Amino acid sequence: MADILKGKPVVDALNDELKNRSDALTAAGTAPTLAIVRLGERPDDMAYERGALKRAEKTGVAVKQFIFPADMTQDELLEQIDAINKDSSIHGVLMFRPLPKHIDDEIVRNALAPEKDVDGITDISQAGVYAGVAKGFPPCTAEACIEILDYYGYDMTGKNVAVIGRSQVIGKPVAMMLIKKNATVTVCHTRTKNTADICRDKDVIIAAAGHLGTVQNDFLSEGQVVIDVAINFTEDGKMCGDVADFDAASEIVAAITPVPGGVGSVTTSMLMKHVIEAAERAAK
Repeated sequence: MADILKGKPVVDALNDELKNRSDALTAAGTAPTLAIVRLGERPDDMAYERGALKRAEKTGVAVKQFIFPADMTQDELLEQIDAINKDSSIHGVLMFRPLPKHIDDEIVRNALAPEKDVDGITDISQAGVYAGVAKGFPPCTAEACIEILDYYGYDMTGKNVAVIGRSQVIGKPVAMMLIKKNATVTVCHTRTKNTADICRDKDVIIAAAGHLGTVQNDFLSEGQVVIDVAINFTEDGKMCGDVADFDAASEIVAAITPVPGGVGSVTTSMLMKHVIEAAERAAK
């Protein structure tokens, strides 16, 4: 039976560490502060926002909410982003996307100051991930994968890793972050041939395709670590990841993250970590 790599112990450890760092900053005159920018009332955005508010409270991060109607114009939104960029009391920004269709995502997300881009959405932040330098911050979900591997003591040096998915949010950045940790990485996607054969001989699989049932049992072998990033839903409404059969997979591999209760639970902690890091940079 595989070890189940739950997110809660990772979150609990992070909460304690981040609260101590936040308290030290606040005592020195810099209160770490997150701005949440939301247009409209998409249920998934509001659910994530509620989780972020709870995590912010536990880690000592203050929050300023900027809630606008879905029909807000692009120019009005850009004015608000400019004001947030210039507000020295705000250290990080979470802007919910996708934005309404009448707004140009590329223009708006890149208007955000990279030093406040704690969710890794600007081109400069992405470039920083690929160059291995601290320009902005990596996407939170990608870093949550790395945080879980680190917490449970998996040294990536020399490990062979398959990343399934090539999105800018998870697949590509997590591949770069794994390379920085001295892993050898193969990125698989919808056009990859013989994905099962590629994955079967890997030490670690990062499943981030976002499609129910992507990772079948023939992708897996003994001794593997599987980090299941995806959030999918079955026809009866049950939440699950990319791994087709979690129970069966748990009988094959050495360790696996659950869905729910795995990577997703660590993601908001990464957001707070980035806000605190941004505040620490600003304080210097």
